[in-house]
Amino acid sequence: MRKLALVALISVVASGAAFAQSAQRSTNTQGVQIQGNTDIKAKQENTTAVAVGEGNTAKNTAGAIKGGTQIQGNTKIQASQKNATAVAVGKGNTAANEAGVIGGK
Repeated sequence: MRKLALVALISVVASGAAFAQSAQRSTNTQGVQIQGNTDIKAKQENTTAVAVGEGNTAKNTAGAIKGGTQIQGNTKIQASQKNATAVAVGKGNTAANEAGVIGGK
């Protein structure tokens, strides 16, 4: 699970750098619009997310720009989490550790 989280994090960081360099104005289907340069540096260490039960959510997020966000100008996110754990147990529960996150619910 940790390797999967690390691979996902590396993908987000790499795509964020490429995304910031590729266009001055960009939109996607989730409603994120960025005008300017974006620099995202995120690090997670020993991160665990567990969801038990039906329809539960447990997540650890570092350095993300979520849907429904409009940014004009230069944006710099430096996020770090260490030994972060998110656990959701039971019906309808949500647990999240979010560092350096802009937008979303």
